Amino acid sequence: MRLATELRRLREAAGLSSREAAALLGVSPAQITHIETALAGVSEKRLRRLASHYACTDGDFIDALVAMATDRTRGWWEEYRGLLPTSFLDLSELDHHAAFRRDVAILYVPGLLQTETYARAVFSARVPELTPEEMELRVRHRMARQDIRIPYEAVIHEAALRIRVSDRAASRHQLLRLLELSETEHITVRVIPFDLDGFGRAASTMTYVGGSVSKLDTVVRDVPHGSAFIDSEAQLSAFRTRFRKVEEVSLDPERSRDFIHRMSKDL
Repeated sequence: MRLATELRRLREAAGLSSREAAALLGVSPAQITHIETALAGVSEKRLRRLASHYACTDGDFIDALVAMATDRTRGWWEEYRGLLPTSFLDLSELDHHAAFRRDVAILYVPGLLQTETYARAVFSARVPELTPEEMELRVRHRMARQDIRIPYEAVIHEAALRIRVSDRAASRHQLLRLLELSETEHITVRVIPFDLDGFGRAASTMTYVGGSVSKLDTVVRDVPHGSAFIDSEAQLSAFRTRFRKVEEVSLDPERSRDFIHRMSKDL
């Protein structure tokens, strides 16, 4: 879908109709429509020809689109197809291809850092309630997503650290897990304390996922029906600024670890 979206954007930026693009490529307008709605794939040769016709000179971006078009990876998440909502699989695929990831969490510890007990408690609050089978699938899928191998930064508000989604023991275990993960070379955890003056971004929960090139970055926001994927350049720019501002007011990694350590001692 992202490949289809980017090809449509390139065509529109070039001021061409789908019929004109089809004529340049020597195919029917229906084929261009199918490519731009992800109903059909596109070969590397045709993709590069389209990029040339669209006067796109960004070589790295074109190469990234070619990689998307020719990727035939069947990821581990495919075993959940038909068992979990599509948005769960989309998140897994997004993680798999990410160059880096940044989370801002206000009410819950980010899913990639949750213990199994914490994740189970979060899913148990869902309305309507999940069946035991649905619960197990979601928890197992979330644990599988936690094989983090990319630079990952989580900025977590103190509220998320203090809210007990389960009991005292589970909360302490979750804090200790955060401390453990924060010592990992590629994982950074920062805390936003309650006593921060003038913090007006308390509702700015978001996930920012870096693509192989910045034009392919994606922001994920939770919505009532699942997850919304945002990829327009104007909105991506705004979210980059938002993250930078939130990061600026958070504690540095060392002070954040001290903060979490003190909280765990209090439980």
